Amino acid sequence: MKITKEKNIITVEDYGSFDLGLSVDCGQAFRWVQNEQSKWCGIVSGRYLEAEQKDGKLTLYASEEDFENLWRNYFDLDTDYAKLCENFCADESLKTATECCPGIHILKQEPWEALCSFIISQNNNIPRIKGIITRLCENFGEKVESGYAFPSAEVLSKLTVEDLAPLRSGFRAKYIIDAAQKVSNGEVDFDRIKTEPIDFGREELQKIKGVGAKVAECTLLYGFYKTEAFPVDVWVKRIMAEMYPDGLPECTKGKEGIAQQYLFHWRRNFF
Repeated sequence: MKITKEKNIITVEDYGSFDLGLSVDCGQAFRWVQNEQSKWCGIVSGRYLEAEQKDGKLTLYASEEDFENLWRNYFDLDTDYAKLCENFCADESLKTATECCPGIHILKQEPWEALCSFIISQNNNIPRIKGIITRLCENFGEKVESGYAFPSAEVLSKLTVEDLAPLRSGFRAKYIIDAAQKVSNGEVDFDRIKTEPIDFGREELQKIKGVGAKVAECTLLYGFYKTEAFPVDVWVKRIMAEMYPDGLPECTKGKEGIAQQYLFHWRRNFF
């Protein structure tokens, strides 16, 4: 990977298999939008970023410090996805999926934002999910450059279901409040989820009202980078029934969540 650093402009070349648009807009994150100049814009950990990818170059309009401390890790640029995809190609369906939509990286999101976002995602479509999250940030997040930070669990834990009425989140409001309270008071221990085997996290997250297996797996994959986590929605159920009735192939072991992301995008958009 070749990185050129100028004042507030980072250019990355030879980054292997990475597609910026696919990675931020494939259903794993909900706060990225494309502006009139076709740059992807988002706020992560209170930091605003504009980024674009063309002619084999990934350009991030960010300081060197923010790139090294946040964005390099967030976009998982140091993981060799080309090698992962090479391993996946031992299976014919995965070979097709990775060749059809290469470049998806797992975004290393803030655990609380991932948990809260996927609670909101339940029985919901992506435009409505994005709308609720936007209103959540505008109403309760700290004002930052070009928008609002995602509100902390501590801030939301002090609110009531009635306080969340402007979000128009329906039944999910009571789950957001319960999650915020249990995370902020330590009843759900993020530090242990990070360090313990994945089964601990599965049990810990499901202490929260309204958090079932799917939301827990999404949080573990996208918020804690537990790549063996395997979220199952209607599309993945179809994939498993049609292609893997006996389970995923051995070539995905330990990286089932990454394989799932390729299969999900391929099955939903190209199959």
